[in-house]
Amino acid sequence: MSRKVIIDCDPGIDDAVALMIALFDPRLDVLAVTSTAGNVNADQAFTNLQALIECLDPPRRPRIAMGAGPRSAPPVDSTFLHGSDGLGEIHLDVAKLHQTHPAEKLIGDEVRAYPEEVTILCLGPMTNVANCLQRDPLFASQVGQIVIMGGSLSGVGNVTPCAEFNCHFDAESARRVLHSKTTKTLVPIDVTSQVTFGIDLLENIPKGNSRVANLLNQILPYSFRSHRRHLAQEGICLNDAVALVALLQPELFETIPLACDVETQGDLTLGATVFDRRIVRTWTPNMEVASTVDVNSVKDCILRGIIQAARETAE
Repeated sequence: MSRKVIIDCDPGIDDAVALMIALFDPRLDVLAVTSTAGNVNADQAFTNLQALIECLDPPRRPRIAMGAGPRSAPPVDSTFLHGSDGLGEIHLDVAKLHQTHPAEKLIGDEVRAYPEEVTILCLGPMTNVANCLQRDPLFASQVGQIVIMGGSLSGVGNVTPCAEFNCHFDAESARRVLHSKTTKTLVPIDVTSQVTFGIDLLENIPKGNSRVANLLNQILPYSFRSHRRHLAQEGICLNDAVALVALLQPELFETIPLACDVETQGDLTLGATVFDRRIVRTWTPNMEVASTVDVNSVKDCILRGIIQAARETAE
C-alpha cells in the first residue's frame, strides 16, 4: 500500500528534483504539496510549485497551497545558486490562480482526514508546519511522522558558519516543530551533502522527449554552473532528494536518538541546531537524527527515481 505524504517545499532546483521523483514513485501517495518562502520569496515559491505540477502533469495531481512565509526572516536567499526564479532562470509559464488555499489549512485538513497515516516531508523552512501546530492543538497527535531536511549535526552550517539555511531562515518555526510532541526524523546538511553528483549526472538523464527529462536538462546545467562559480565546486548536492530517499528507504541511513534545539536569537548563531551530546545528558531525546548515509545506494535511488519519472512522462 502506498504511503500518504505531504511535501512542504520552497522550490529551488533540488526541491524540483525531489518533487518529480516523488510524484511518480508508486510507493507514495502524494496528497498535497505546499510552498513556503526560502530559496525564493513566498509568491515565487508558489508560482514555481504550480508551474512544476503543471509541467510534470502527474497522473494523480496533488492538491497545492501557498504559505505566506515567516513574519520576519534574515536577509538571505539562495538565488545565487538557484537563479532569480529559483529554477535556473527558465521562468516557466503558469496561469495565476484567482484563489489560493493557505498551506497550514490544507496540511491540517489532510492530516485530520487520515489521522496518524500522513508523513510530512519538510524540504524548506518549517513555517507551514509550525503554523499547523499553533493553529490546531490536536495536530501533533494526528500527524504520523515528519521527515525534515535541515540542521547541522556537526555544527558547521551552509548559510552561516554554524547554521543550515532552512533552520536559519525561520528559526522560531524550526524550534516549535522540533519541540513538538511528534515523531520526527532530521536529515541534516552534513549527511545530505555527502551525496554529490558530477556532471555525468546529465548523461544519465534518459534520452528522448519526456517532461521530466526536458525539465532536468534545463535546470541542472544552471546548478552545475552556479556551484562552480560561487562555491568552486565541480559537483552538486541534491539535498532535498536525499531527504526523500530517507523517507522512502530509511535503511540506507543510520539514525540516532538525540535531543535537539534551535538557537533563535544570537547574532552569530541564529538558526544553529544544538544537540545534547554531553557525557551526562539532561535533555530528553526528541527525534531521530541521520548520522551516516550509504552514499552509493542513495545516489542509485535518486538516479532510478529520475529514470522512472522520465519514463512515466515520455511523450
